[in-house]
Amino acid sequence: MLMEQEEETEWGGGEGGGVCRWLLCWNAQILPPSQPRKEPRSLWGLGSPQKDEVPKGARRGVQLSMEDDSSAPEIHGESTQPLLDEQQPREKVPGLCSVRWGLAFILHVSFFVTYSQRVDLSIAIVAMVNNTDQQVSLNVSADVCPESSPIPPNTSQPREVKAPVYDWTPETCGFLLSSFSYGYLITQIPGGYLTGIVGWKPVLGIGLLLSSILGLLLPSAAELGVAYLALIQALRGLSQGVIFPAYFTLWTKWAPPQELTCLMNFADAGTTLGTFFTLMVGGITCQTLGWPAFFYIFGAVNCVWGLLWFFLVFEDPDSHPCISVTEKEYITSTSTQKGPCHSWSLPLLPMLKCRSLWAIAVAYFCCDWLFYTLLTLLPVYLSHILHLDTRESGFLSAPPYIGNWLGQIGTGLLGDFLVAKNLLQLGTLRKLFTALGMLCPAALVLAVPYIGCNRIIVVILFTLSMTLISMTGAGFAMNLLDIAPRYAGFLHGVINSLANLSGMAAPTVAGFLSSQDTLSGWRNVFFLSGAINLFGVIFYLTFGRADIQAWARADSPP
Repeated sequence: MLMEQEEETEWGGGEGGGVCRWLLCWNAQILPPSQPRKEPRSLWGLGSPQKDEVPKGARRGVQLSMEDDSSAPEIHGESTQPLLDEQQPREKVPGLCSVRWGLAFILHVSFFVTYSQRVDLSIAIVAMVNNTDQQVSLNVSADVCPESSPIPPNTSQPREVKAPVYDWTPETCGFLLSSFSYGYLITQIPGGYLTGIVGWKPVLGIGLLLSSILGLLLPSAAELGVAYLALIQALRGLSQGVIFPAYFTLWTKWAPPQELTCLMNFADAGTTLGTFFTLMVGGITCQTLGWPAFFYIFGAVNCVWGLLWFFLVFEDPDSHPCISVTEKEYITSTSTQKGPCHSWSLPLLPMLKCRSLWAIAVAYFCCDWLFYTLLTLLPVYLSHILHLDTRESGFLSAPPYIGNWLGQIGTGLLGDFLVAKNLLQLGTLRKLFTALGMLCPAALVLAVPYIGCNRIIVVILFTLSMTLISMTGAGFAMNLLDIAPRYAGFLHGVINSLANLSGMAAPTVAGFLSSQDTLSGWRNVFFLSGAINLFGVIFYLTFGRADIQAWARADSPP
């Protein structure tokens, strides 16, 4: 009788209720109080035995059989081994409803927050500046398109919300907007290096939270003066400079190679969505509530998310408390990195001699030249060439961002599908998507100056260009994790610093060329971008590779 009570207690009582509780605890990765967790296959042959079906002595036999499958005890004269063999396959690895995809969604939101902070000042500065007597001065030889409407420029409703305005010159506004980039360049390389030693979670989280807190200080800094506002912007750039190097290190621990492209592109798509949302909502907020309220509202929401970050993410699958055993084994068995990525020393000389790294760096620089040209000059082209007002320009600027967001997600799915089905080798995929993602957008924008004043076709061409450029997300943008996953964070910091130089130079050069003459100037802008992209594609196709380099292997000395 005592033995029966012990066994009833061990398995949770009659009618299999304790088994159900055990399974629920196992699915939540919480150990039941009375017994340590076992492999799930040990329960599959058990079912929910009834008292009148299986003798009490046979229950003990089943319990012993889970510890040693080879014993194969018999129940009612029949071996349980066939039953266990039939149930041998492991639980299916979870797909979208999994921890790794949850992490990708968290990163999607985090990049939404990050890029909303990058463009907030460029939106609010329109309301911050007293532009009653400031007009955009472009040396235009002839108007290409007629005005969209005969409405005078100052017919907008008066401002209902009182907010301070400043007499800043266009040069001052340019200085304030560019101060973020100067800070952003400084911490790219140190951030990538530090991430490889201390881990990606604290580096990325601190950068995200600090940037959000600094956003709340922008209205006060503007009241103090231009120098203080530029300092806050530079500090925001410093804090955000560590985010993307840490992001690359993250996926070396969390992404199975067969899902790497899809997970990274989905997470990275948050950058486009954050830019689009802030451009659409920021102007309305500044107009209705005032530009200080815009910074306070967005800054408060961003700070809340920055605090939640530290409770939502974990450094690697082994440290996550709620991940299933099946998913953990699926990730760790194929992950390219476990523990710290590298020591304090780095193989700098082999890195400098690696032609594959130079191929990625050149492709980054050339592609970013076209991307930032489109990103910064699209509103200018719609406003000054097609003569669209602010409302029309904002509405027609939306499709390229939506196309880029959808393109990033679709590119990730397509890239992993082609490799998983053995339709393309990894190296071929990287080169094909790089060529398509750089040459097709360049060709499309070359046609824009020849379209004339057909606004719909112009917007369609810009949308297709921004959509197709996202194909590089399965091309050179993923290549660092192929050839040097151990040093991906540090190397991305170096390469992204170089790429951001093109992001700073491209709008300046494009602005100079387009200011000389309307028609030929814009043709020169797009021809230059196309030529730079063509060079980048040729260089990458010549020297790009997708196999891990000898100096980047875990067993190689630094």
